This record gives sequence, structure tokens and C-alpha cells, in this order.
Amino acid sequence: MWTEDDVRFMREALSLAKSAEGRTTPDPLVGAVLVKEGRIISMGYHGEVATPHAEAWAIDKAGLEARGGTLYVNLEPCSHFGNNPPCADRIINAGIKKVFVAMKDPNPLVNGRGIKKMIRHGIKVQVGLLEDEAKKLNEVFNKYITTGLPFVVMKTAMTLDGKIATRTGASRWVAGTASLRYAHHLRNLYDAILVGVGTVLIDNPKLNVRRVQKVKDPIRIVLDTMARTPLKADILSKGQRTIVAVGPKAPAARIEALKKKGAEILHLPVSGDRVSVKALVKKLGEMKITSLLLEGGGEVYASFLEAGLVDKAFFFIVPKVFGGRDAKTSVEGVGVSLPAQAKWLKNIHVERVEEDILVSGYF
Repeated sequence: MWTEDDVRFMREALSLAKSAEGRTTPDPLVGAVLVKEGRIISMGYHGEVATPHAEAWAIDKAGLEARGGTLYVNLEPCSHFGNNPPCADRIINAGIKKVFVAMKDPNPLVNGRGIKKMIRHGIKVQVGLLEDEAKKLNEVFNKYITTGLPFVVMKTAMTLDGKIATRTGASRWVAGTASLRYAHHLRNLYDAILVGVGTVLIDNPKLNVRRVQKVKDPIRIVLDTMARTPLKADILSKGQRTIVAVGPKAPAARIEALKKKGAEILHLPVSGDRVSVKALVKKLGEMKITSLLLEGGGEVYASFLEAGLVDKAFFFIVPKVFGGRDAKTSVEGVGVSLPAQAKWLKNIHVERVEEDILVSGYF
């Protein structure tokens, strides 16, 4: 159904879209390639929120030469007014004759309307070229725009025997330097990063981007039922937004002290004796936080997994053994009773990261 050139041009559009990772939230990643007589005449991508859309950028650069051309775009052109006018209208007015769309836009404001509008105006539209790759590229947007909830990712580094720290609680560093760089790359991609207060008390993490070229620092979130975060903690450093999620019994004096240090306080209900992660995720969605990276500890991972809230996971497995019956494992909590009750990671991908092994997939 698709020619080699069709695939090549759509891959270029996907690559352009991917180049803006971490910068477009809450918008999707979109790239557009405009072709005429078998050659690329212009390209565009959505660089960041409230900037021109990919299709408009490619059309503007091509000018009158766009007439009669073919457009390759990884996401259906929009048909509504938002921060930008409808791209479907721009395509129609530019005189483009054919459009290849990798996937329909799941946004209820679009969801096929852009495609139908272009077809009504005589444009030939083909949908589905490299659709799986397009869906994976915009997996964060796809979930958020259809559910109103952030895409939740867990990242953990463990030894061969599943430990994330020694029996004394020491955890720096479990993974190798290449895996640490990869972890900072993930911080670049997602809107927010979350740890439990136990991690803050033990490790005093900064939760910023350091080991790779920075796109942005994520919003820092601490699950802290009783507002125990130390006022001198690095997570309260200025220049980066910090949210502390507390329960109804958190001391008012501690809450006020955290506010004076610049932290935003989220008052949430508890589940058992901890902040409800379901309530947290719902609230973050309302705050237009579209993605959340979990960085520990084991009880936090267990809470999110048990609540069925984890979408994707990155497990770094390091070729060393800590041992120790009291050493923390990557997922704590109660755990399942029987092997048949295990949570399976699906669509797994396995790769080497220097000496470490990275297993990633979806729950």
C-alpha cells in the first residue's frame, strides 16, 4: 500500500516531531514534510506550546510552491481554533493535493474531523502509514487528551538480586554512569518527577537534569503525608517548581514552613496511612501535568502499581549483588500471594546500557 518513498518521508516527519521531545506539553509532537515531484521542498515541526504548528510552518516556508504538493504528517491536522488556527484550513488554502497521515488525532475536538474536512475539499488523504510508531511517539499526549490523566512512568535501578539499596540504606550509586545519563534523559522528557519523602530523607536528591543537555527541569513532587520534608532539603531549592502532597493530618506549622520555602502544597485524602496516589494523579491531570516520572522508593512504586496507575516502566538491571534480607527491593508493599497474580510487563524491549541491562515495557 505504501511505497518506499512514502515510508521514508513519514519517517522524516516522525524524526522532526521527536526533535521537540519535552518541549511541547501539553501539545502533541508533530512533524510535517512537504513533497513535490518526489523531493522534499520544505519541512516543519511543532517546536513548543503556542508556537506555529508543523503543517503551517512547512507551508509557510514553501510558499506558492506548496500548491499541488503532497504532505506527510505524523498526526491528523487539527480542525479547530486553539493557540493556532486550524491546520486543515491551511492545507486546503495552500492547494495541497494529497496528505499522508500516520494516525488520527484522539483529541475529541479533532478525532477525524480534520481528515473529513480535507477530503470534502478534494484532497486525497491516506491514514495509517507508520501508525504504531506515531502512537508510541505521542503516547503521553494520547493518554492525557483522552482520559485527563497523566502518563505515569516508573524508573528504577536494581542489582541482580533486585535490591535498590544496601541493608544500611546506601543507594548511591546502584547503576552505572551510562544508566544515570539515561535517567537524566528521561527527566528531560516528562513534565514532573515524583519521589516519596523517605527518598528525600535518605538521599536528599535534587531531581533536576544534570548529566545530559538540559531541555527543562521537571516539576518536583514529594509524597509526604505528614509534611516531614526537611526545610534544608535540596528539593526545596529555588529555580524549580516543587509540589509537596500532604495528608489531612499534616501539621499546619510544617505546612506553613514548607510554603515559606517556596513549595506548593497539595492537600489530598489518604488511602490507609499514606496520601492517595489515585487522588494525586487525578489532581495532577487537572493541573495540566501530562506526564509523571516515578523515581522511588519501593513503597511508592508499590502504591502506584497496586493502584493500576503505571503505564510504562524502565528497569535498569546492574550486574552486582547486594544481598541482605533487610535490603530494600525495587518494589515493596504487600505484594501478590501467588505467581499467577503477578503484574506482567508487556511489549518489552531489552538493550545494553554499557554494563547494565535496560528492560522497558508497558503495564
